[in-house]
Amino acid sequence: MLPSGLKKQLAAELQEGFVLKRSVFNTCLELHTMNEWNCVMTDVNKLNRFVKKNNDFIRMFTAGVRIVDADSNARIQVPKDLINFAGIEKQVVLASVGKIIEVWDKDQYENAINDAAIDFGALAEEVMGTTCKSTDNE
Repeated sequence: MLPSGLKKQLAAELQEGFVLKRSVFNTCLELHTMNEWNCVMTDVNKLNRFVKKNNDFIRMFTAGVRIVDADSNARIQVPKDLINFAGIEKQVVLASVGKIIEVWDKDQYENAINDAAIDFGALAEEVMGTTCKSTDNE
């Protein structure tokens, strides 16, 4: 079931449906609005399918993709094979990440967030350190 705050934010999209797929980088699922999915697929469809690595990517990227609808109570039924992929046992975390919602098993999400191998300060500096420039003359 979508939380009430998320349900309000996605009110317009609830009628159009969603796409649920395996994440590329994590053991979680990605919930895309239909509009966002169409934008992603516009880019994917520009790839030349006669280039083997492109064809392999498209096959793997779209593996397990499901169109899902929310019912009148804003519940989305997750197919069993996607539940197994994400290792979802009991509790679920919905994490808004940019234009998608990640669907995680609670324990796996906490492990990913608390991964001691990732120095978040260093990562933030490397990724974002040069994107926000100060307008002050320092």
